[in-house]
Amino acid sequence: MTGIETVHVALGARAYDVRIGTRLIGAAGQEIAPLLRRKRVAIVSDAHVAAVHLAPLQAALAAEGIVSEALILPPGEATKGWPEFSRTVEWLLEQKVERRDIVIALGGGVIGDLVGFASAVLRRGVRFVQIPTSLLAQVDSSVGGKTGINTAQGKNLVGAFHQPSLVLADIDVLQSLPARDFLSGYGEVVKYGLLGDSAFFDWLETNGPALAAGDADARQYAVRRSVEMKARIVERDETEEGDRALLNLGHTFCHALEKATGYSDRLLHGEGVAIGCALAFELSQRLGLCSQEAPSRVRAHLRSMGMKVDMADIPGDLPDATALLALMGQDKKVIDGRLRFILARGIGGAFVAEDVPGDAVHTLLTEALARKG
Repeated sequence: MTGIETVHVALGARAYDVRIGTRLIGAAGQEIAPLLRRKRVAIVSDAHVAAVHLAPLQAALAAEGIVSEALILPPGEATKGWPEFSRTVEWLLEQKVERRDIVIALGGGVIGDLVGFASAVLRRGVRFVQIPTSLLAQVDSSVGGKTGINTAQGKNLVGAFHQPSLVLADIDVLQSLPARDFLSGYGEVVKYGLLGDSAFFDWLETNGPALAAGDADARQYAVRRSVEMKARIVERDETEEGDRALLNLGHTFCHALEKATGYSDRLLHGEGVAIGCALAFELSQRLGLCSQEAPSRVRAHLRSMGMKVDMADIPGDLPDATALLALMGQDKKVIDGRLRFILARGIGGAFVAEDVPGDAVHTLLTEALARKG
């Protein structure tokens, strides 16, 4: 596979392209120039990403005569809250960013979500470009227009739908990711196969090790296929009234576990998604929805990739099943007080289940915690 591939997200007036390939940061000036009314952009990044990728990005912009200023935020999930959000909005105002200007989010999911939300509320909506630098952001958070921040009450409870004007997913940047961060993003890649494409899951079972080892073609295919799947779902259901909920496979468990671990390095988001997917398939099997083989296959593949698969893989203490169930009740996916899970009739066969019996979830959690010992 060579060259840059384009996935178009067809949302009428809010349509945009996701460009996927190598050396895209070096071509960012050419990619972004057609969007600009004036040759000036504001970039927001974090300290880890900026140290590696900010200078090449600014050089690429300068080569096209585009002036740029940058705000560098602290790295980590804690950045995705009110203090750094306020700081970002104030800085963008100080930069005199106008509605027709472009703000660039250079970073992983935290930066993309925060900068997207800042762009959504600034002057009631300025345009922004996503340059996702993690696998997780490339395949998931940079596409689809979900933006937001975390609060004391939970993740992503404050935010807006605000579609980017362009997404540049540079496969080269994945080489600089620590192995754990790469595999965290792989949790979201696996999710796409599990929720709607069994052939993609088959492909991952075969090609996952090469992908993790750095095979650029395999990485590009995995990113493109994931983005294609997300784009088609977002086109059908932009604001999560129906089908888009399928993208939350594994997330109801994941968000409760993230909250229980304090959004810390004990559990990265994609690790929580992988554990959540394994639990969702186990719950589906217990409810008689899928065969025993399905959850076994899910766990076997995650294990073969060296990923976290179960609550036993999370270091430190966890709350009991009743407390975890209560944390799930805080999730955005609760409708009229009822827990809504994404369950599966098999690999590639996910669906939205509105009335999942709480006692079945409680038993599942109790037994998973018992495996932790």
